[in-house]
Amino acid sequence: MLEKIREHYLKAISLDFEIVPMCALLGPRQCGKTTLARQFAKTFNGSVHYFDLEDYTDLAKFENPKILLESLEGLIIIDEIQRKPDLFPYLRVLADRSNSTTKFLILGSASRDLLSQSSETLAGRLSYISIAPFLLQEVHDQKTLWVRGGFPRSYLASSDEASARWRTVYMQTYFEKDLADLGINLPPQRIMRLWTMLAQHHGCVLNYANMAQFMDISVPTLKNYLYLLEGTFMIRTVSPYYDNGRKRLVKTPKLYIRDSGIYHQLCSIQSYEQLINNTHIGMSFEGFAFEEVLKAFQARTEECYFWGTHQGAELDLFLTIKNKRIGFEFKVNDKPKITKSMRTALDELSLDHLYIVTPIEQSFPMEEKVSVLALKDCVTVYQNLIKN
Repeated sequence: MLEKIREHYLKAISLDFEIVPMCALLGPRQCGKTTLARQFAKTFNGSVHYFDLEDYTDLAKFENPKILLESLEGLIIIDEIQRKPDLFPYLRVLADRSNSTTKFLILGSASRDLLSQSSETLAGRLSYISIAPFLLQEVHDQKTLWVRGGFPRSYLASSDEASARWRTVYMQTYFEKDLADLGINLPPQRIMRLWTMLAQHHGCVLNYANMAQFMDISVPTLKNYLYLLEGTFMIRTVSPYYDNGRKRLVKTPKLYIRDSGIYHQLCSIQSYEQLINNTHIGMSFEGFAFEEVLKAFQARTEECYFWGTHQGAELDLFLTIKNKRIGFEFKVNDKPKITKSMRTALDELSLDHLYIVTPIEQSFPMEEKVSVLALKDCVTVYQNLIKN
């Protein structure tokens, strides 16, 4: 089942290996990177060597990485590469060997920014593939995906209760181990306070001063924490779009917890019935749909913006696709209306089209430049945009 669901990633790895000797799969812990690597290894024509740097036995083998790796041929898989970033210079030497057919599949639970050495030492030798938890285009069950989030073990759990229990254990491990490895050395109560604060600011413009005061830390320390959390794919900060116009525009980022299941866990939501009766449902859908749209429209974080004025007009997401200016509003209402704020965004941003994204099953046009968009149709809309 999983091989079929994530076949597009396996094809991407194969294509990248045709042009570079190294491919990095980057994504949050437990999103399926190791499973993908093992699936790819089954299709590889040659010997396979697997190393997990969270296994202390494997980690000890890398005391002298050059001697360990230079005699190996075939496919070399190195899991959790962020545990030993000093490997990159050795990998460059191995990648540059003449007539070598060895391929390196590198797995990491940290972003390119946190693995910055790789971009310096492996330029032109290494490709990056971003691995996300399950997406709607892969599993086609919107309600379950929305409630449980996309982490495979959470989504595929036998019940909502089992899914919630898995997320509890996942977050405990993340709090107690991963954050400490990143240098966030806070006691458990303070870490939970941090995440409670992040859940309260989900979908909101950040107020660094108030957040730092709430945590009793400095603003620079808070910003560093957010940078590290974003670097492990747990949160997303979205930059505001502004120009040199006369309107007073919001110029502070917004924050989202990237996985809807993690957000629901922080809000004590375990089932769809609890979700639809919860005051957080609007923010929940906004974050869930935001991630789905970004993946469907193949947009990188640095390419997406929100827009807002101090007079109250706003747009949840603004993208430029093939020189077309596209706006998105996320509304949990299944009968949305075109608001004054939307009209302002259409005019001020000179949008070519505005999509109102809702949980409905069927997309439909409202007027020439405004459509209601079902999440399941996002990929089709994107494909049509890039064709025209």
